[in-house]
Amino acid sequence: MTDPPDLNLVEARLRAILEPYRARLEENSLYGVETLRRPGANAHDWFAGIRLGRDRVSFLLKPAYTWPILLEPISTGLRKRMQGKTSFAFGRPDEALFAELALLTERCYRAYEAGGPTID
Repeated sequence: MTDPPDLNLVEARLRAILEPYRARLEENSLYGVETLRRPGANAHDWFAGIRLGRDRVSFLLKPAYTWPILLEPISTGLRKRMQGKTSFAFGRPDEALFAELALLTERCYRAYEAGGPTID
């Protein structure tokens, strides 16, 4: 029998990906989901968030929904973690995918701040 996943570790690792943006954004809650958004933005104009589930932690990136072109360079492995258009679900730590998600998060942040993606 395998050990159950350590969702606290997954949650901490995903929160670490958002840490560089916390000083520039404000915390908010939308439908019970903790989100980060531009200071003063309306509740639906959010950047990213974390949702803890029963058997997984979801990392939400709204710019991925707003500008799907931002998802074009992601790997098949990260794409398999997608649930819906904004959510990446993790039941166990995966450092390689977390590193790729951190790069995607930076790309999404640049688009969010600029009001749209730029060609890089």
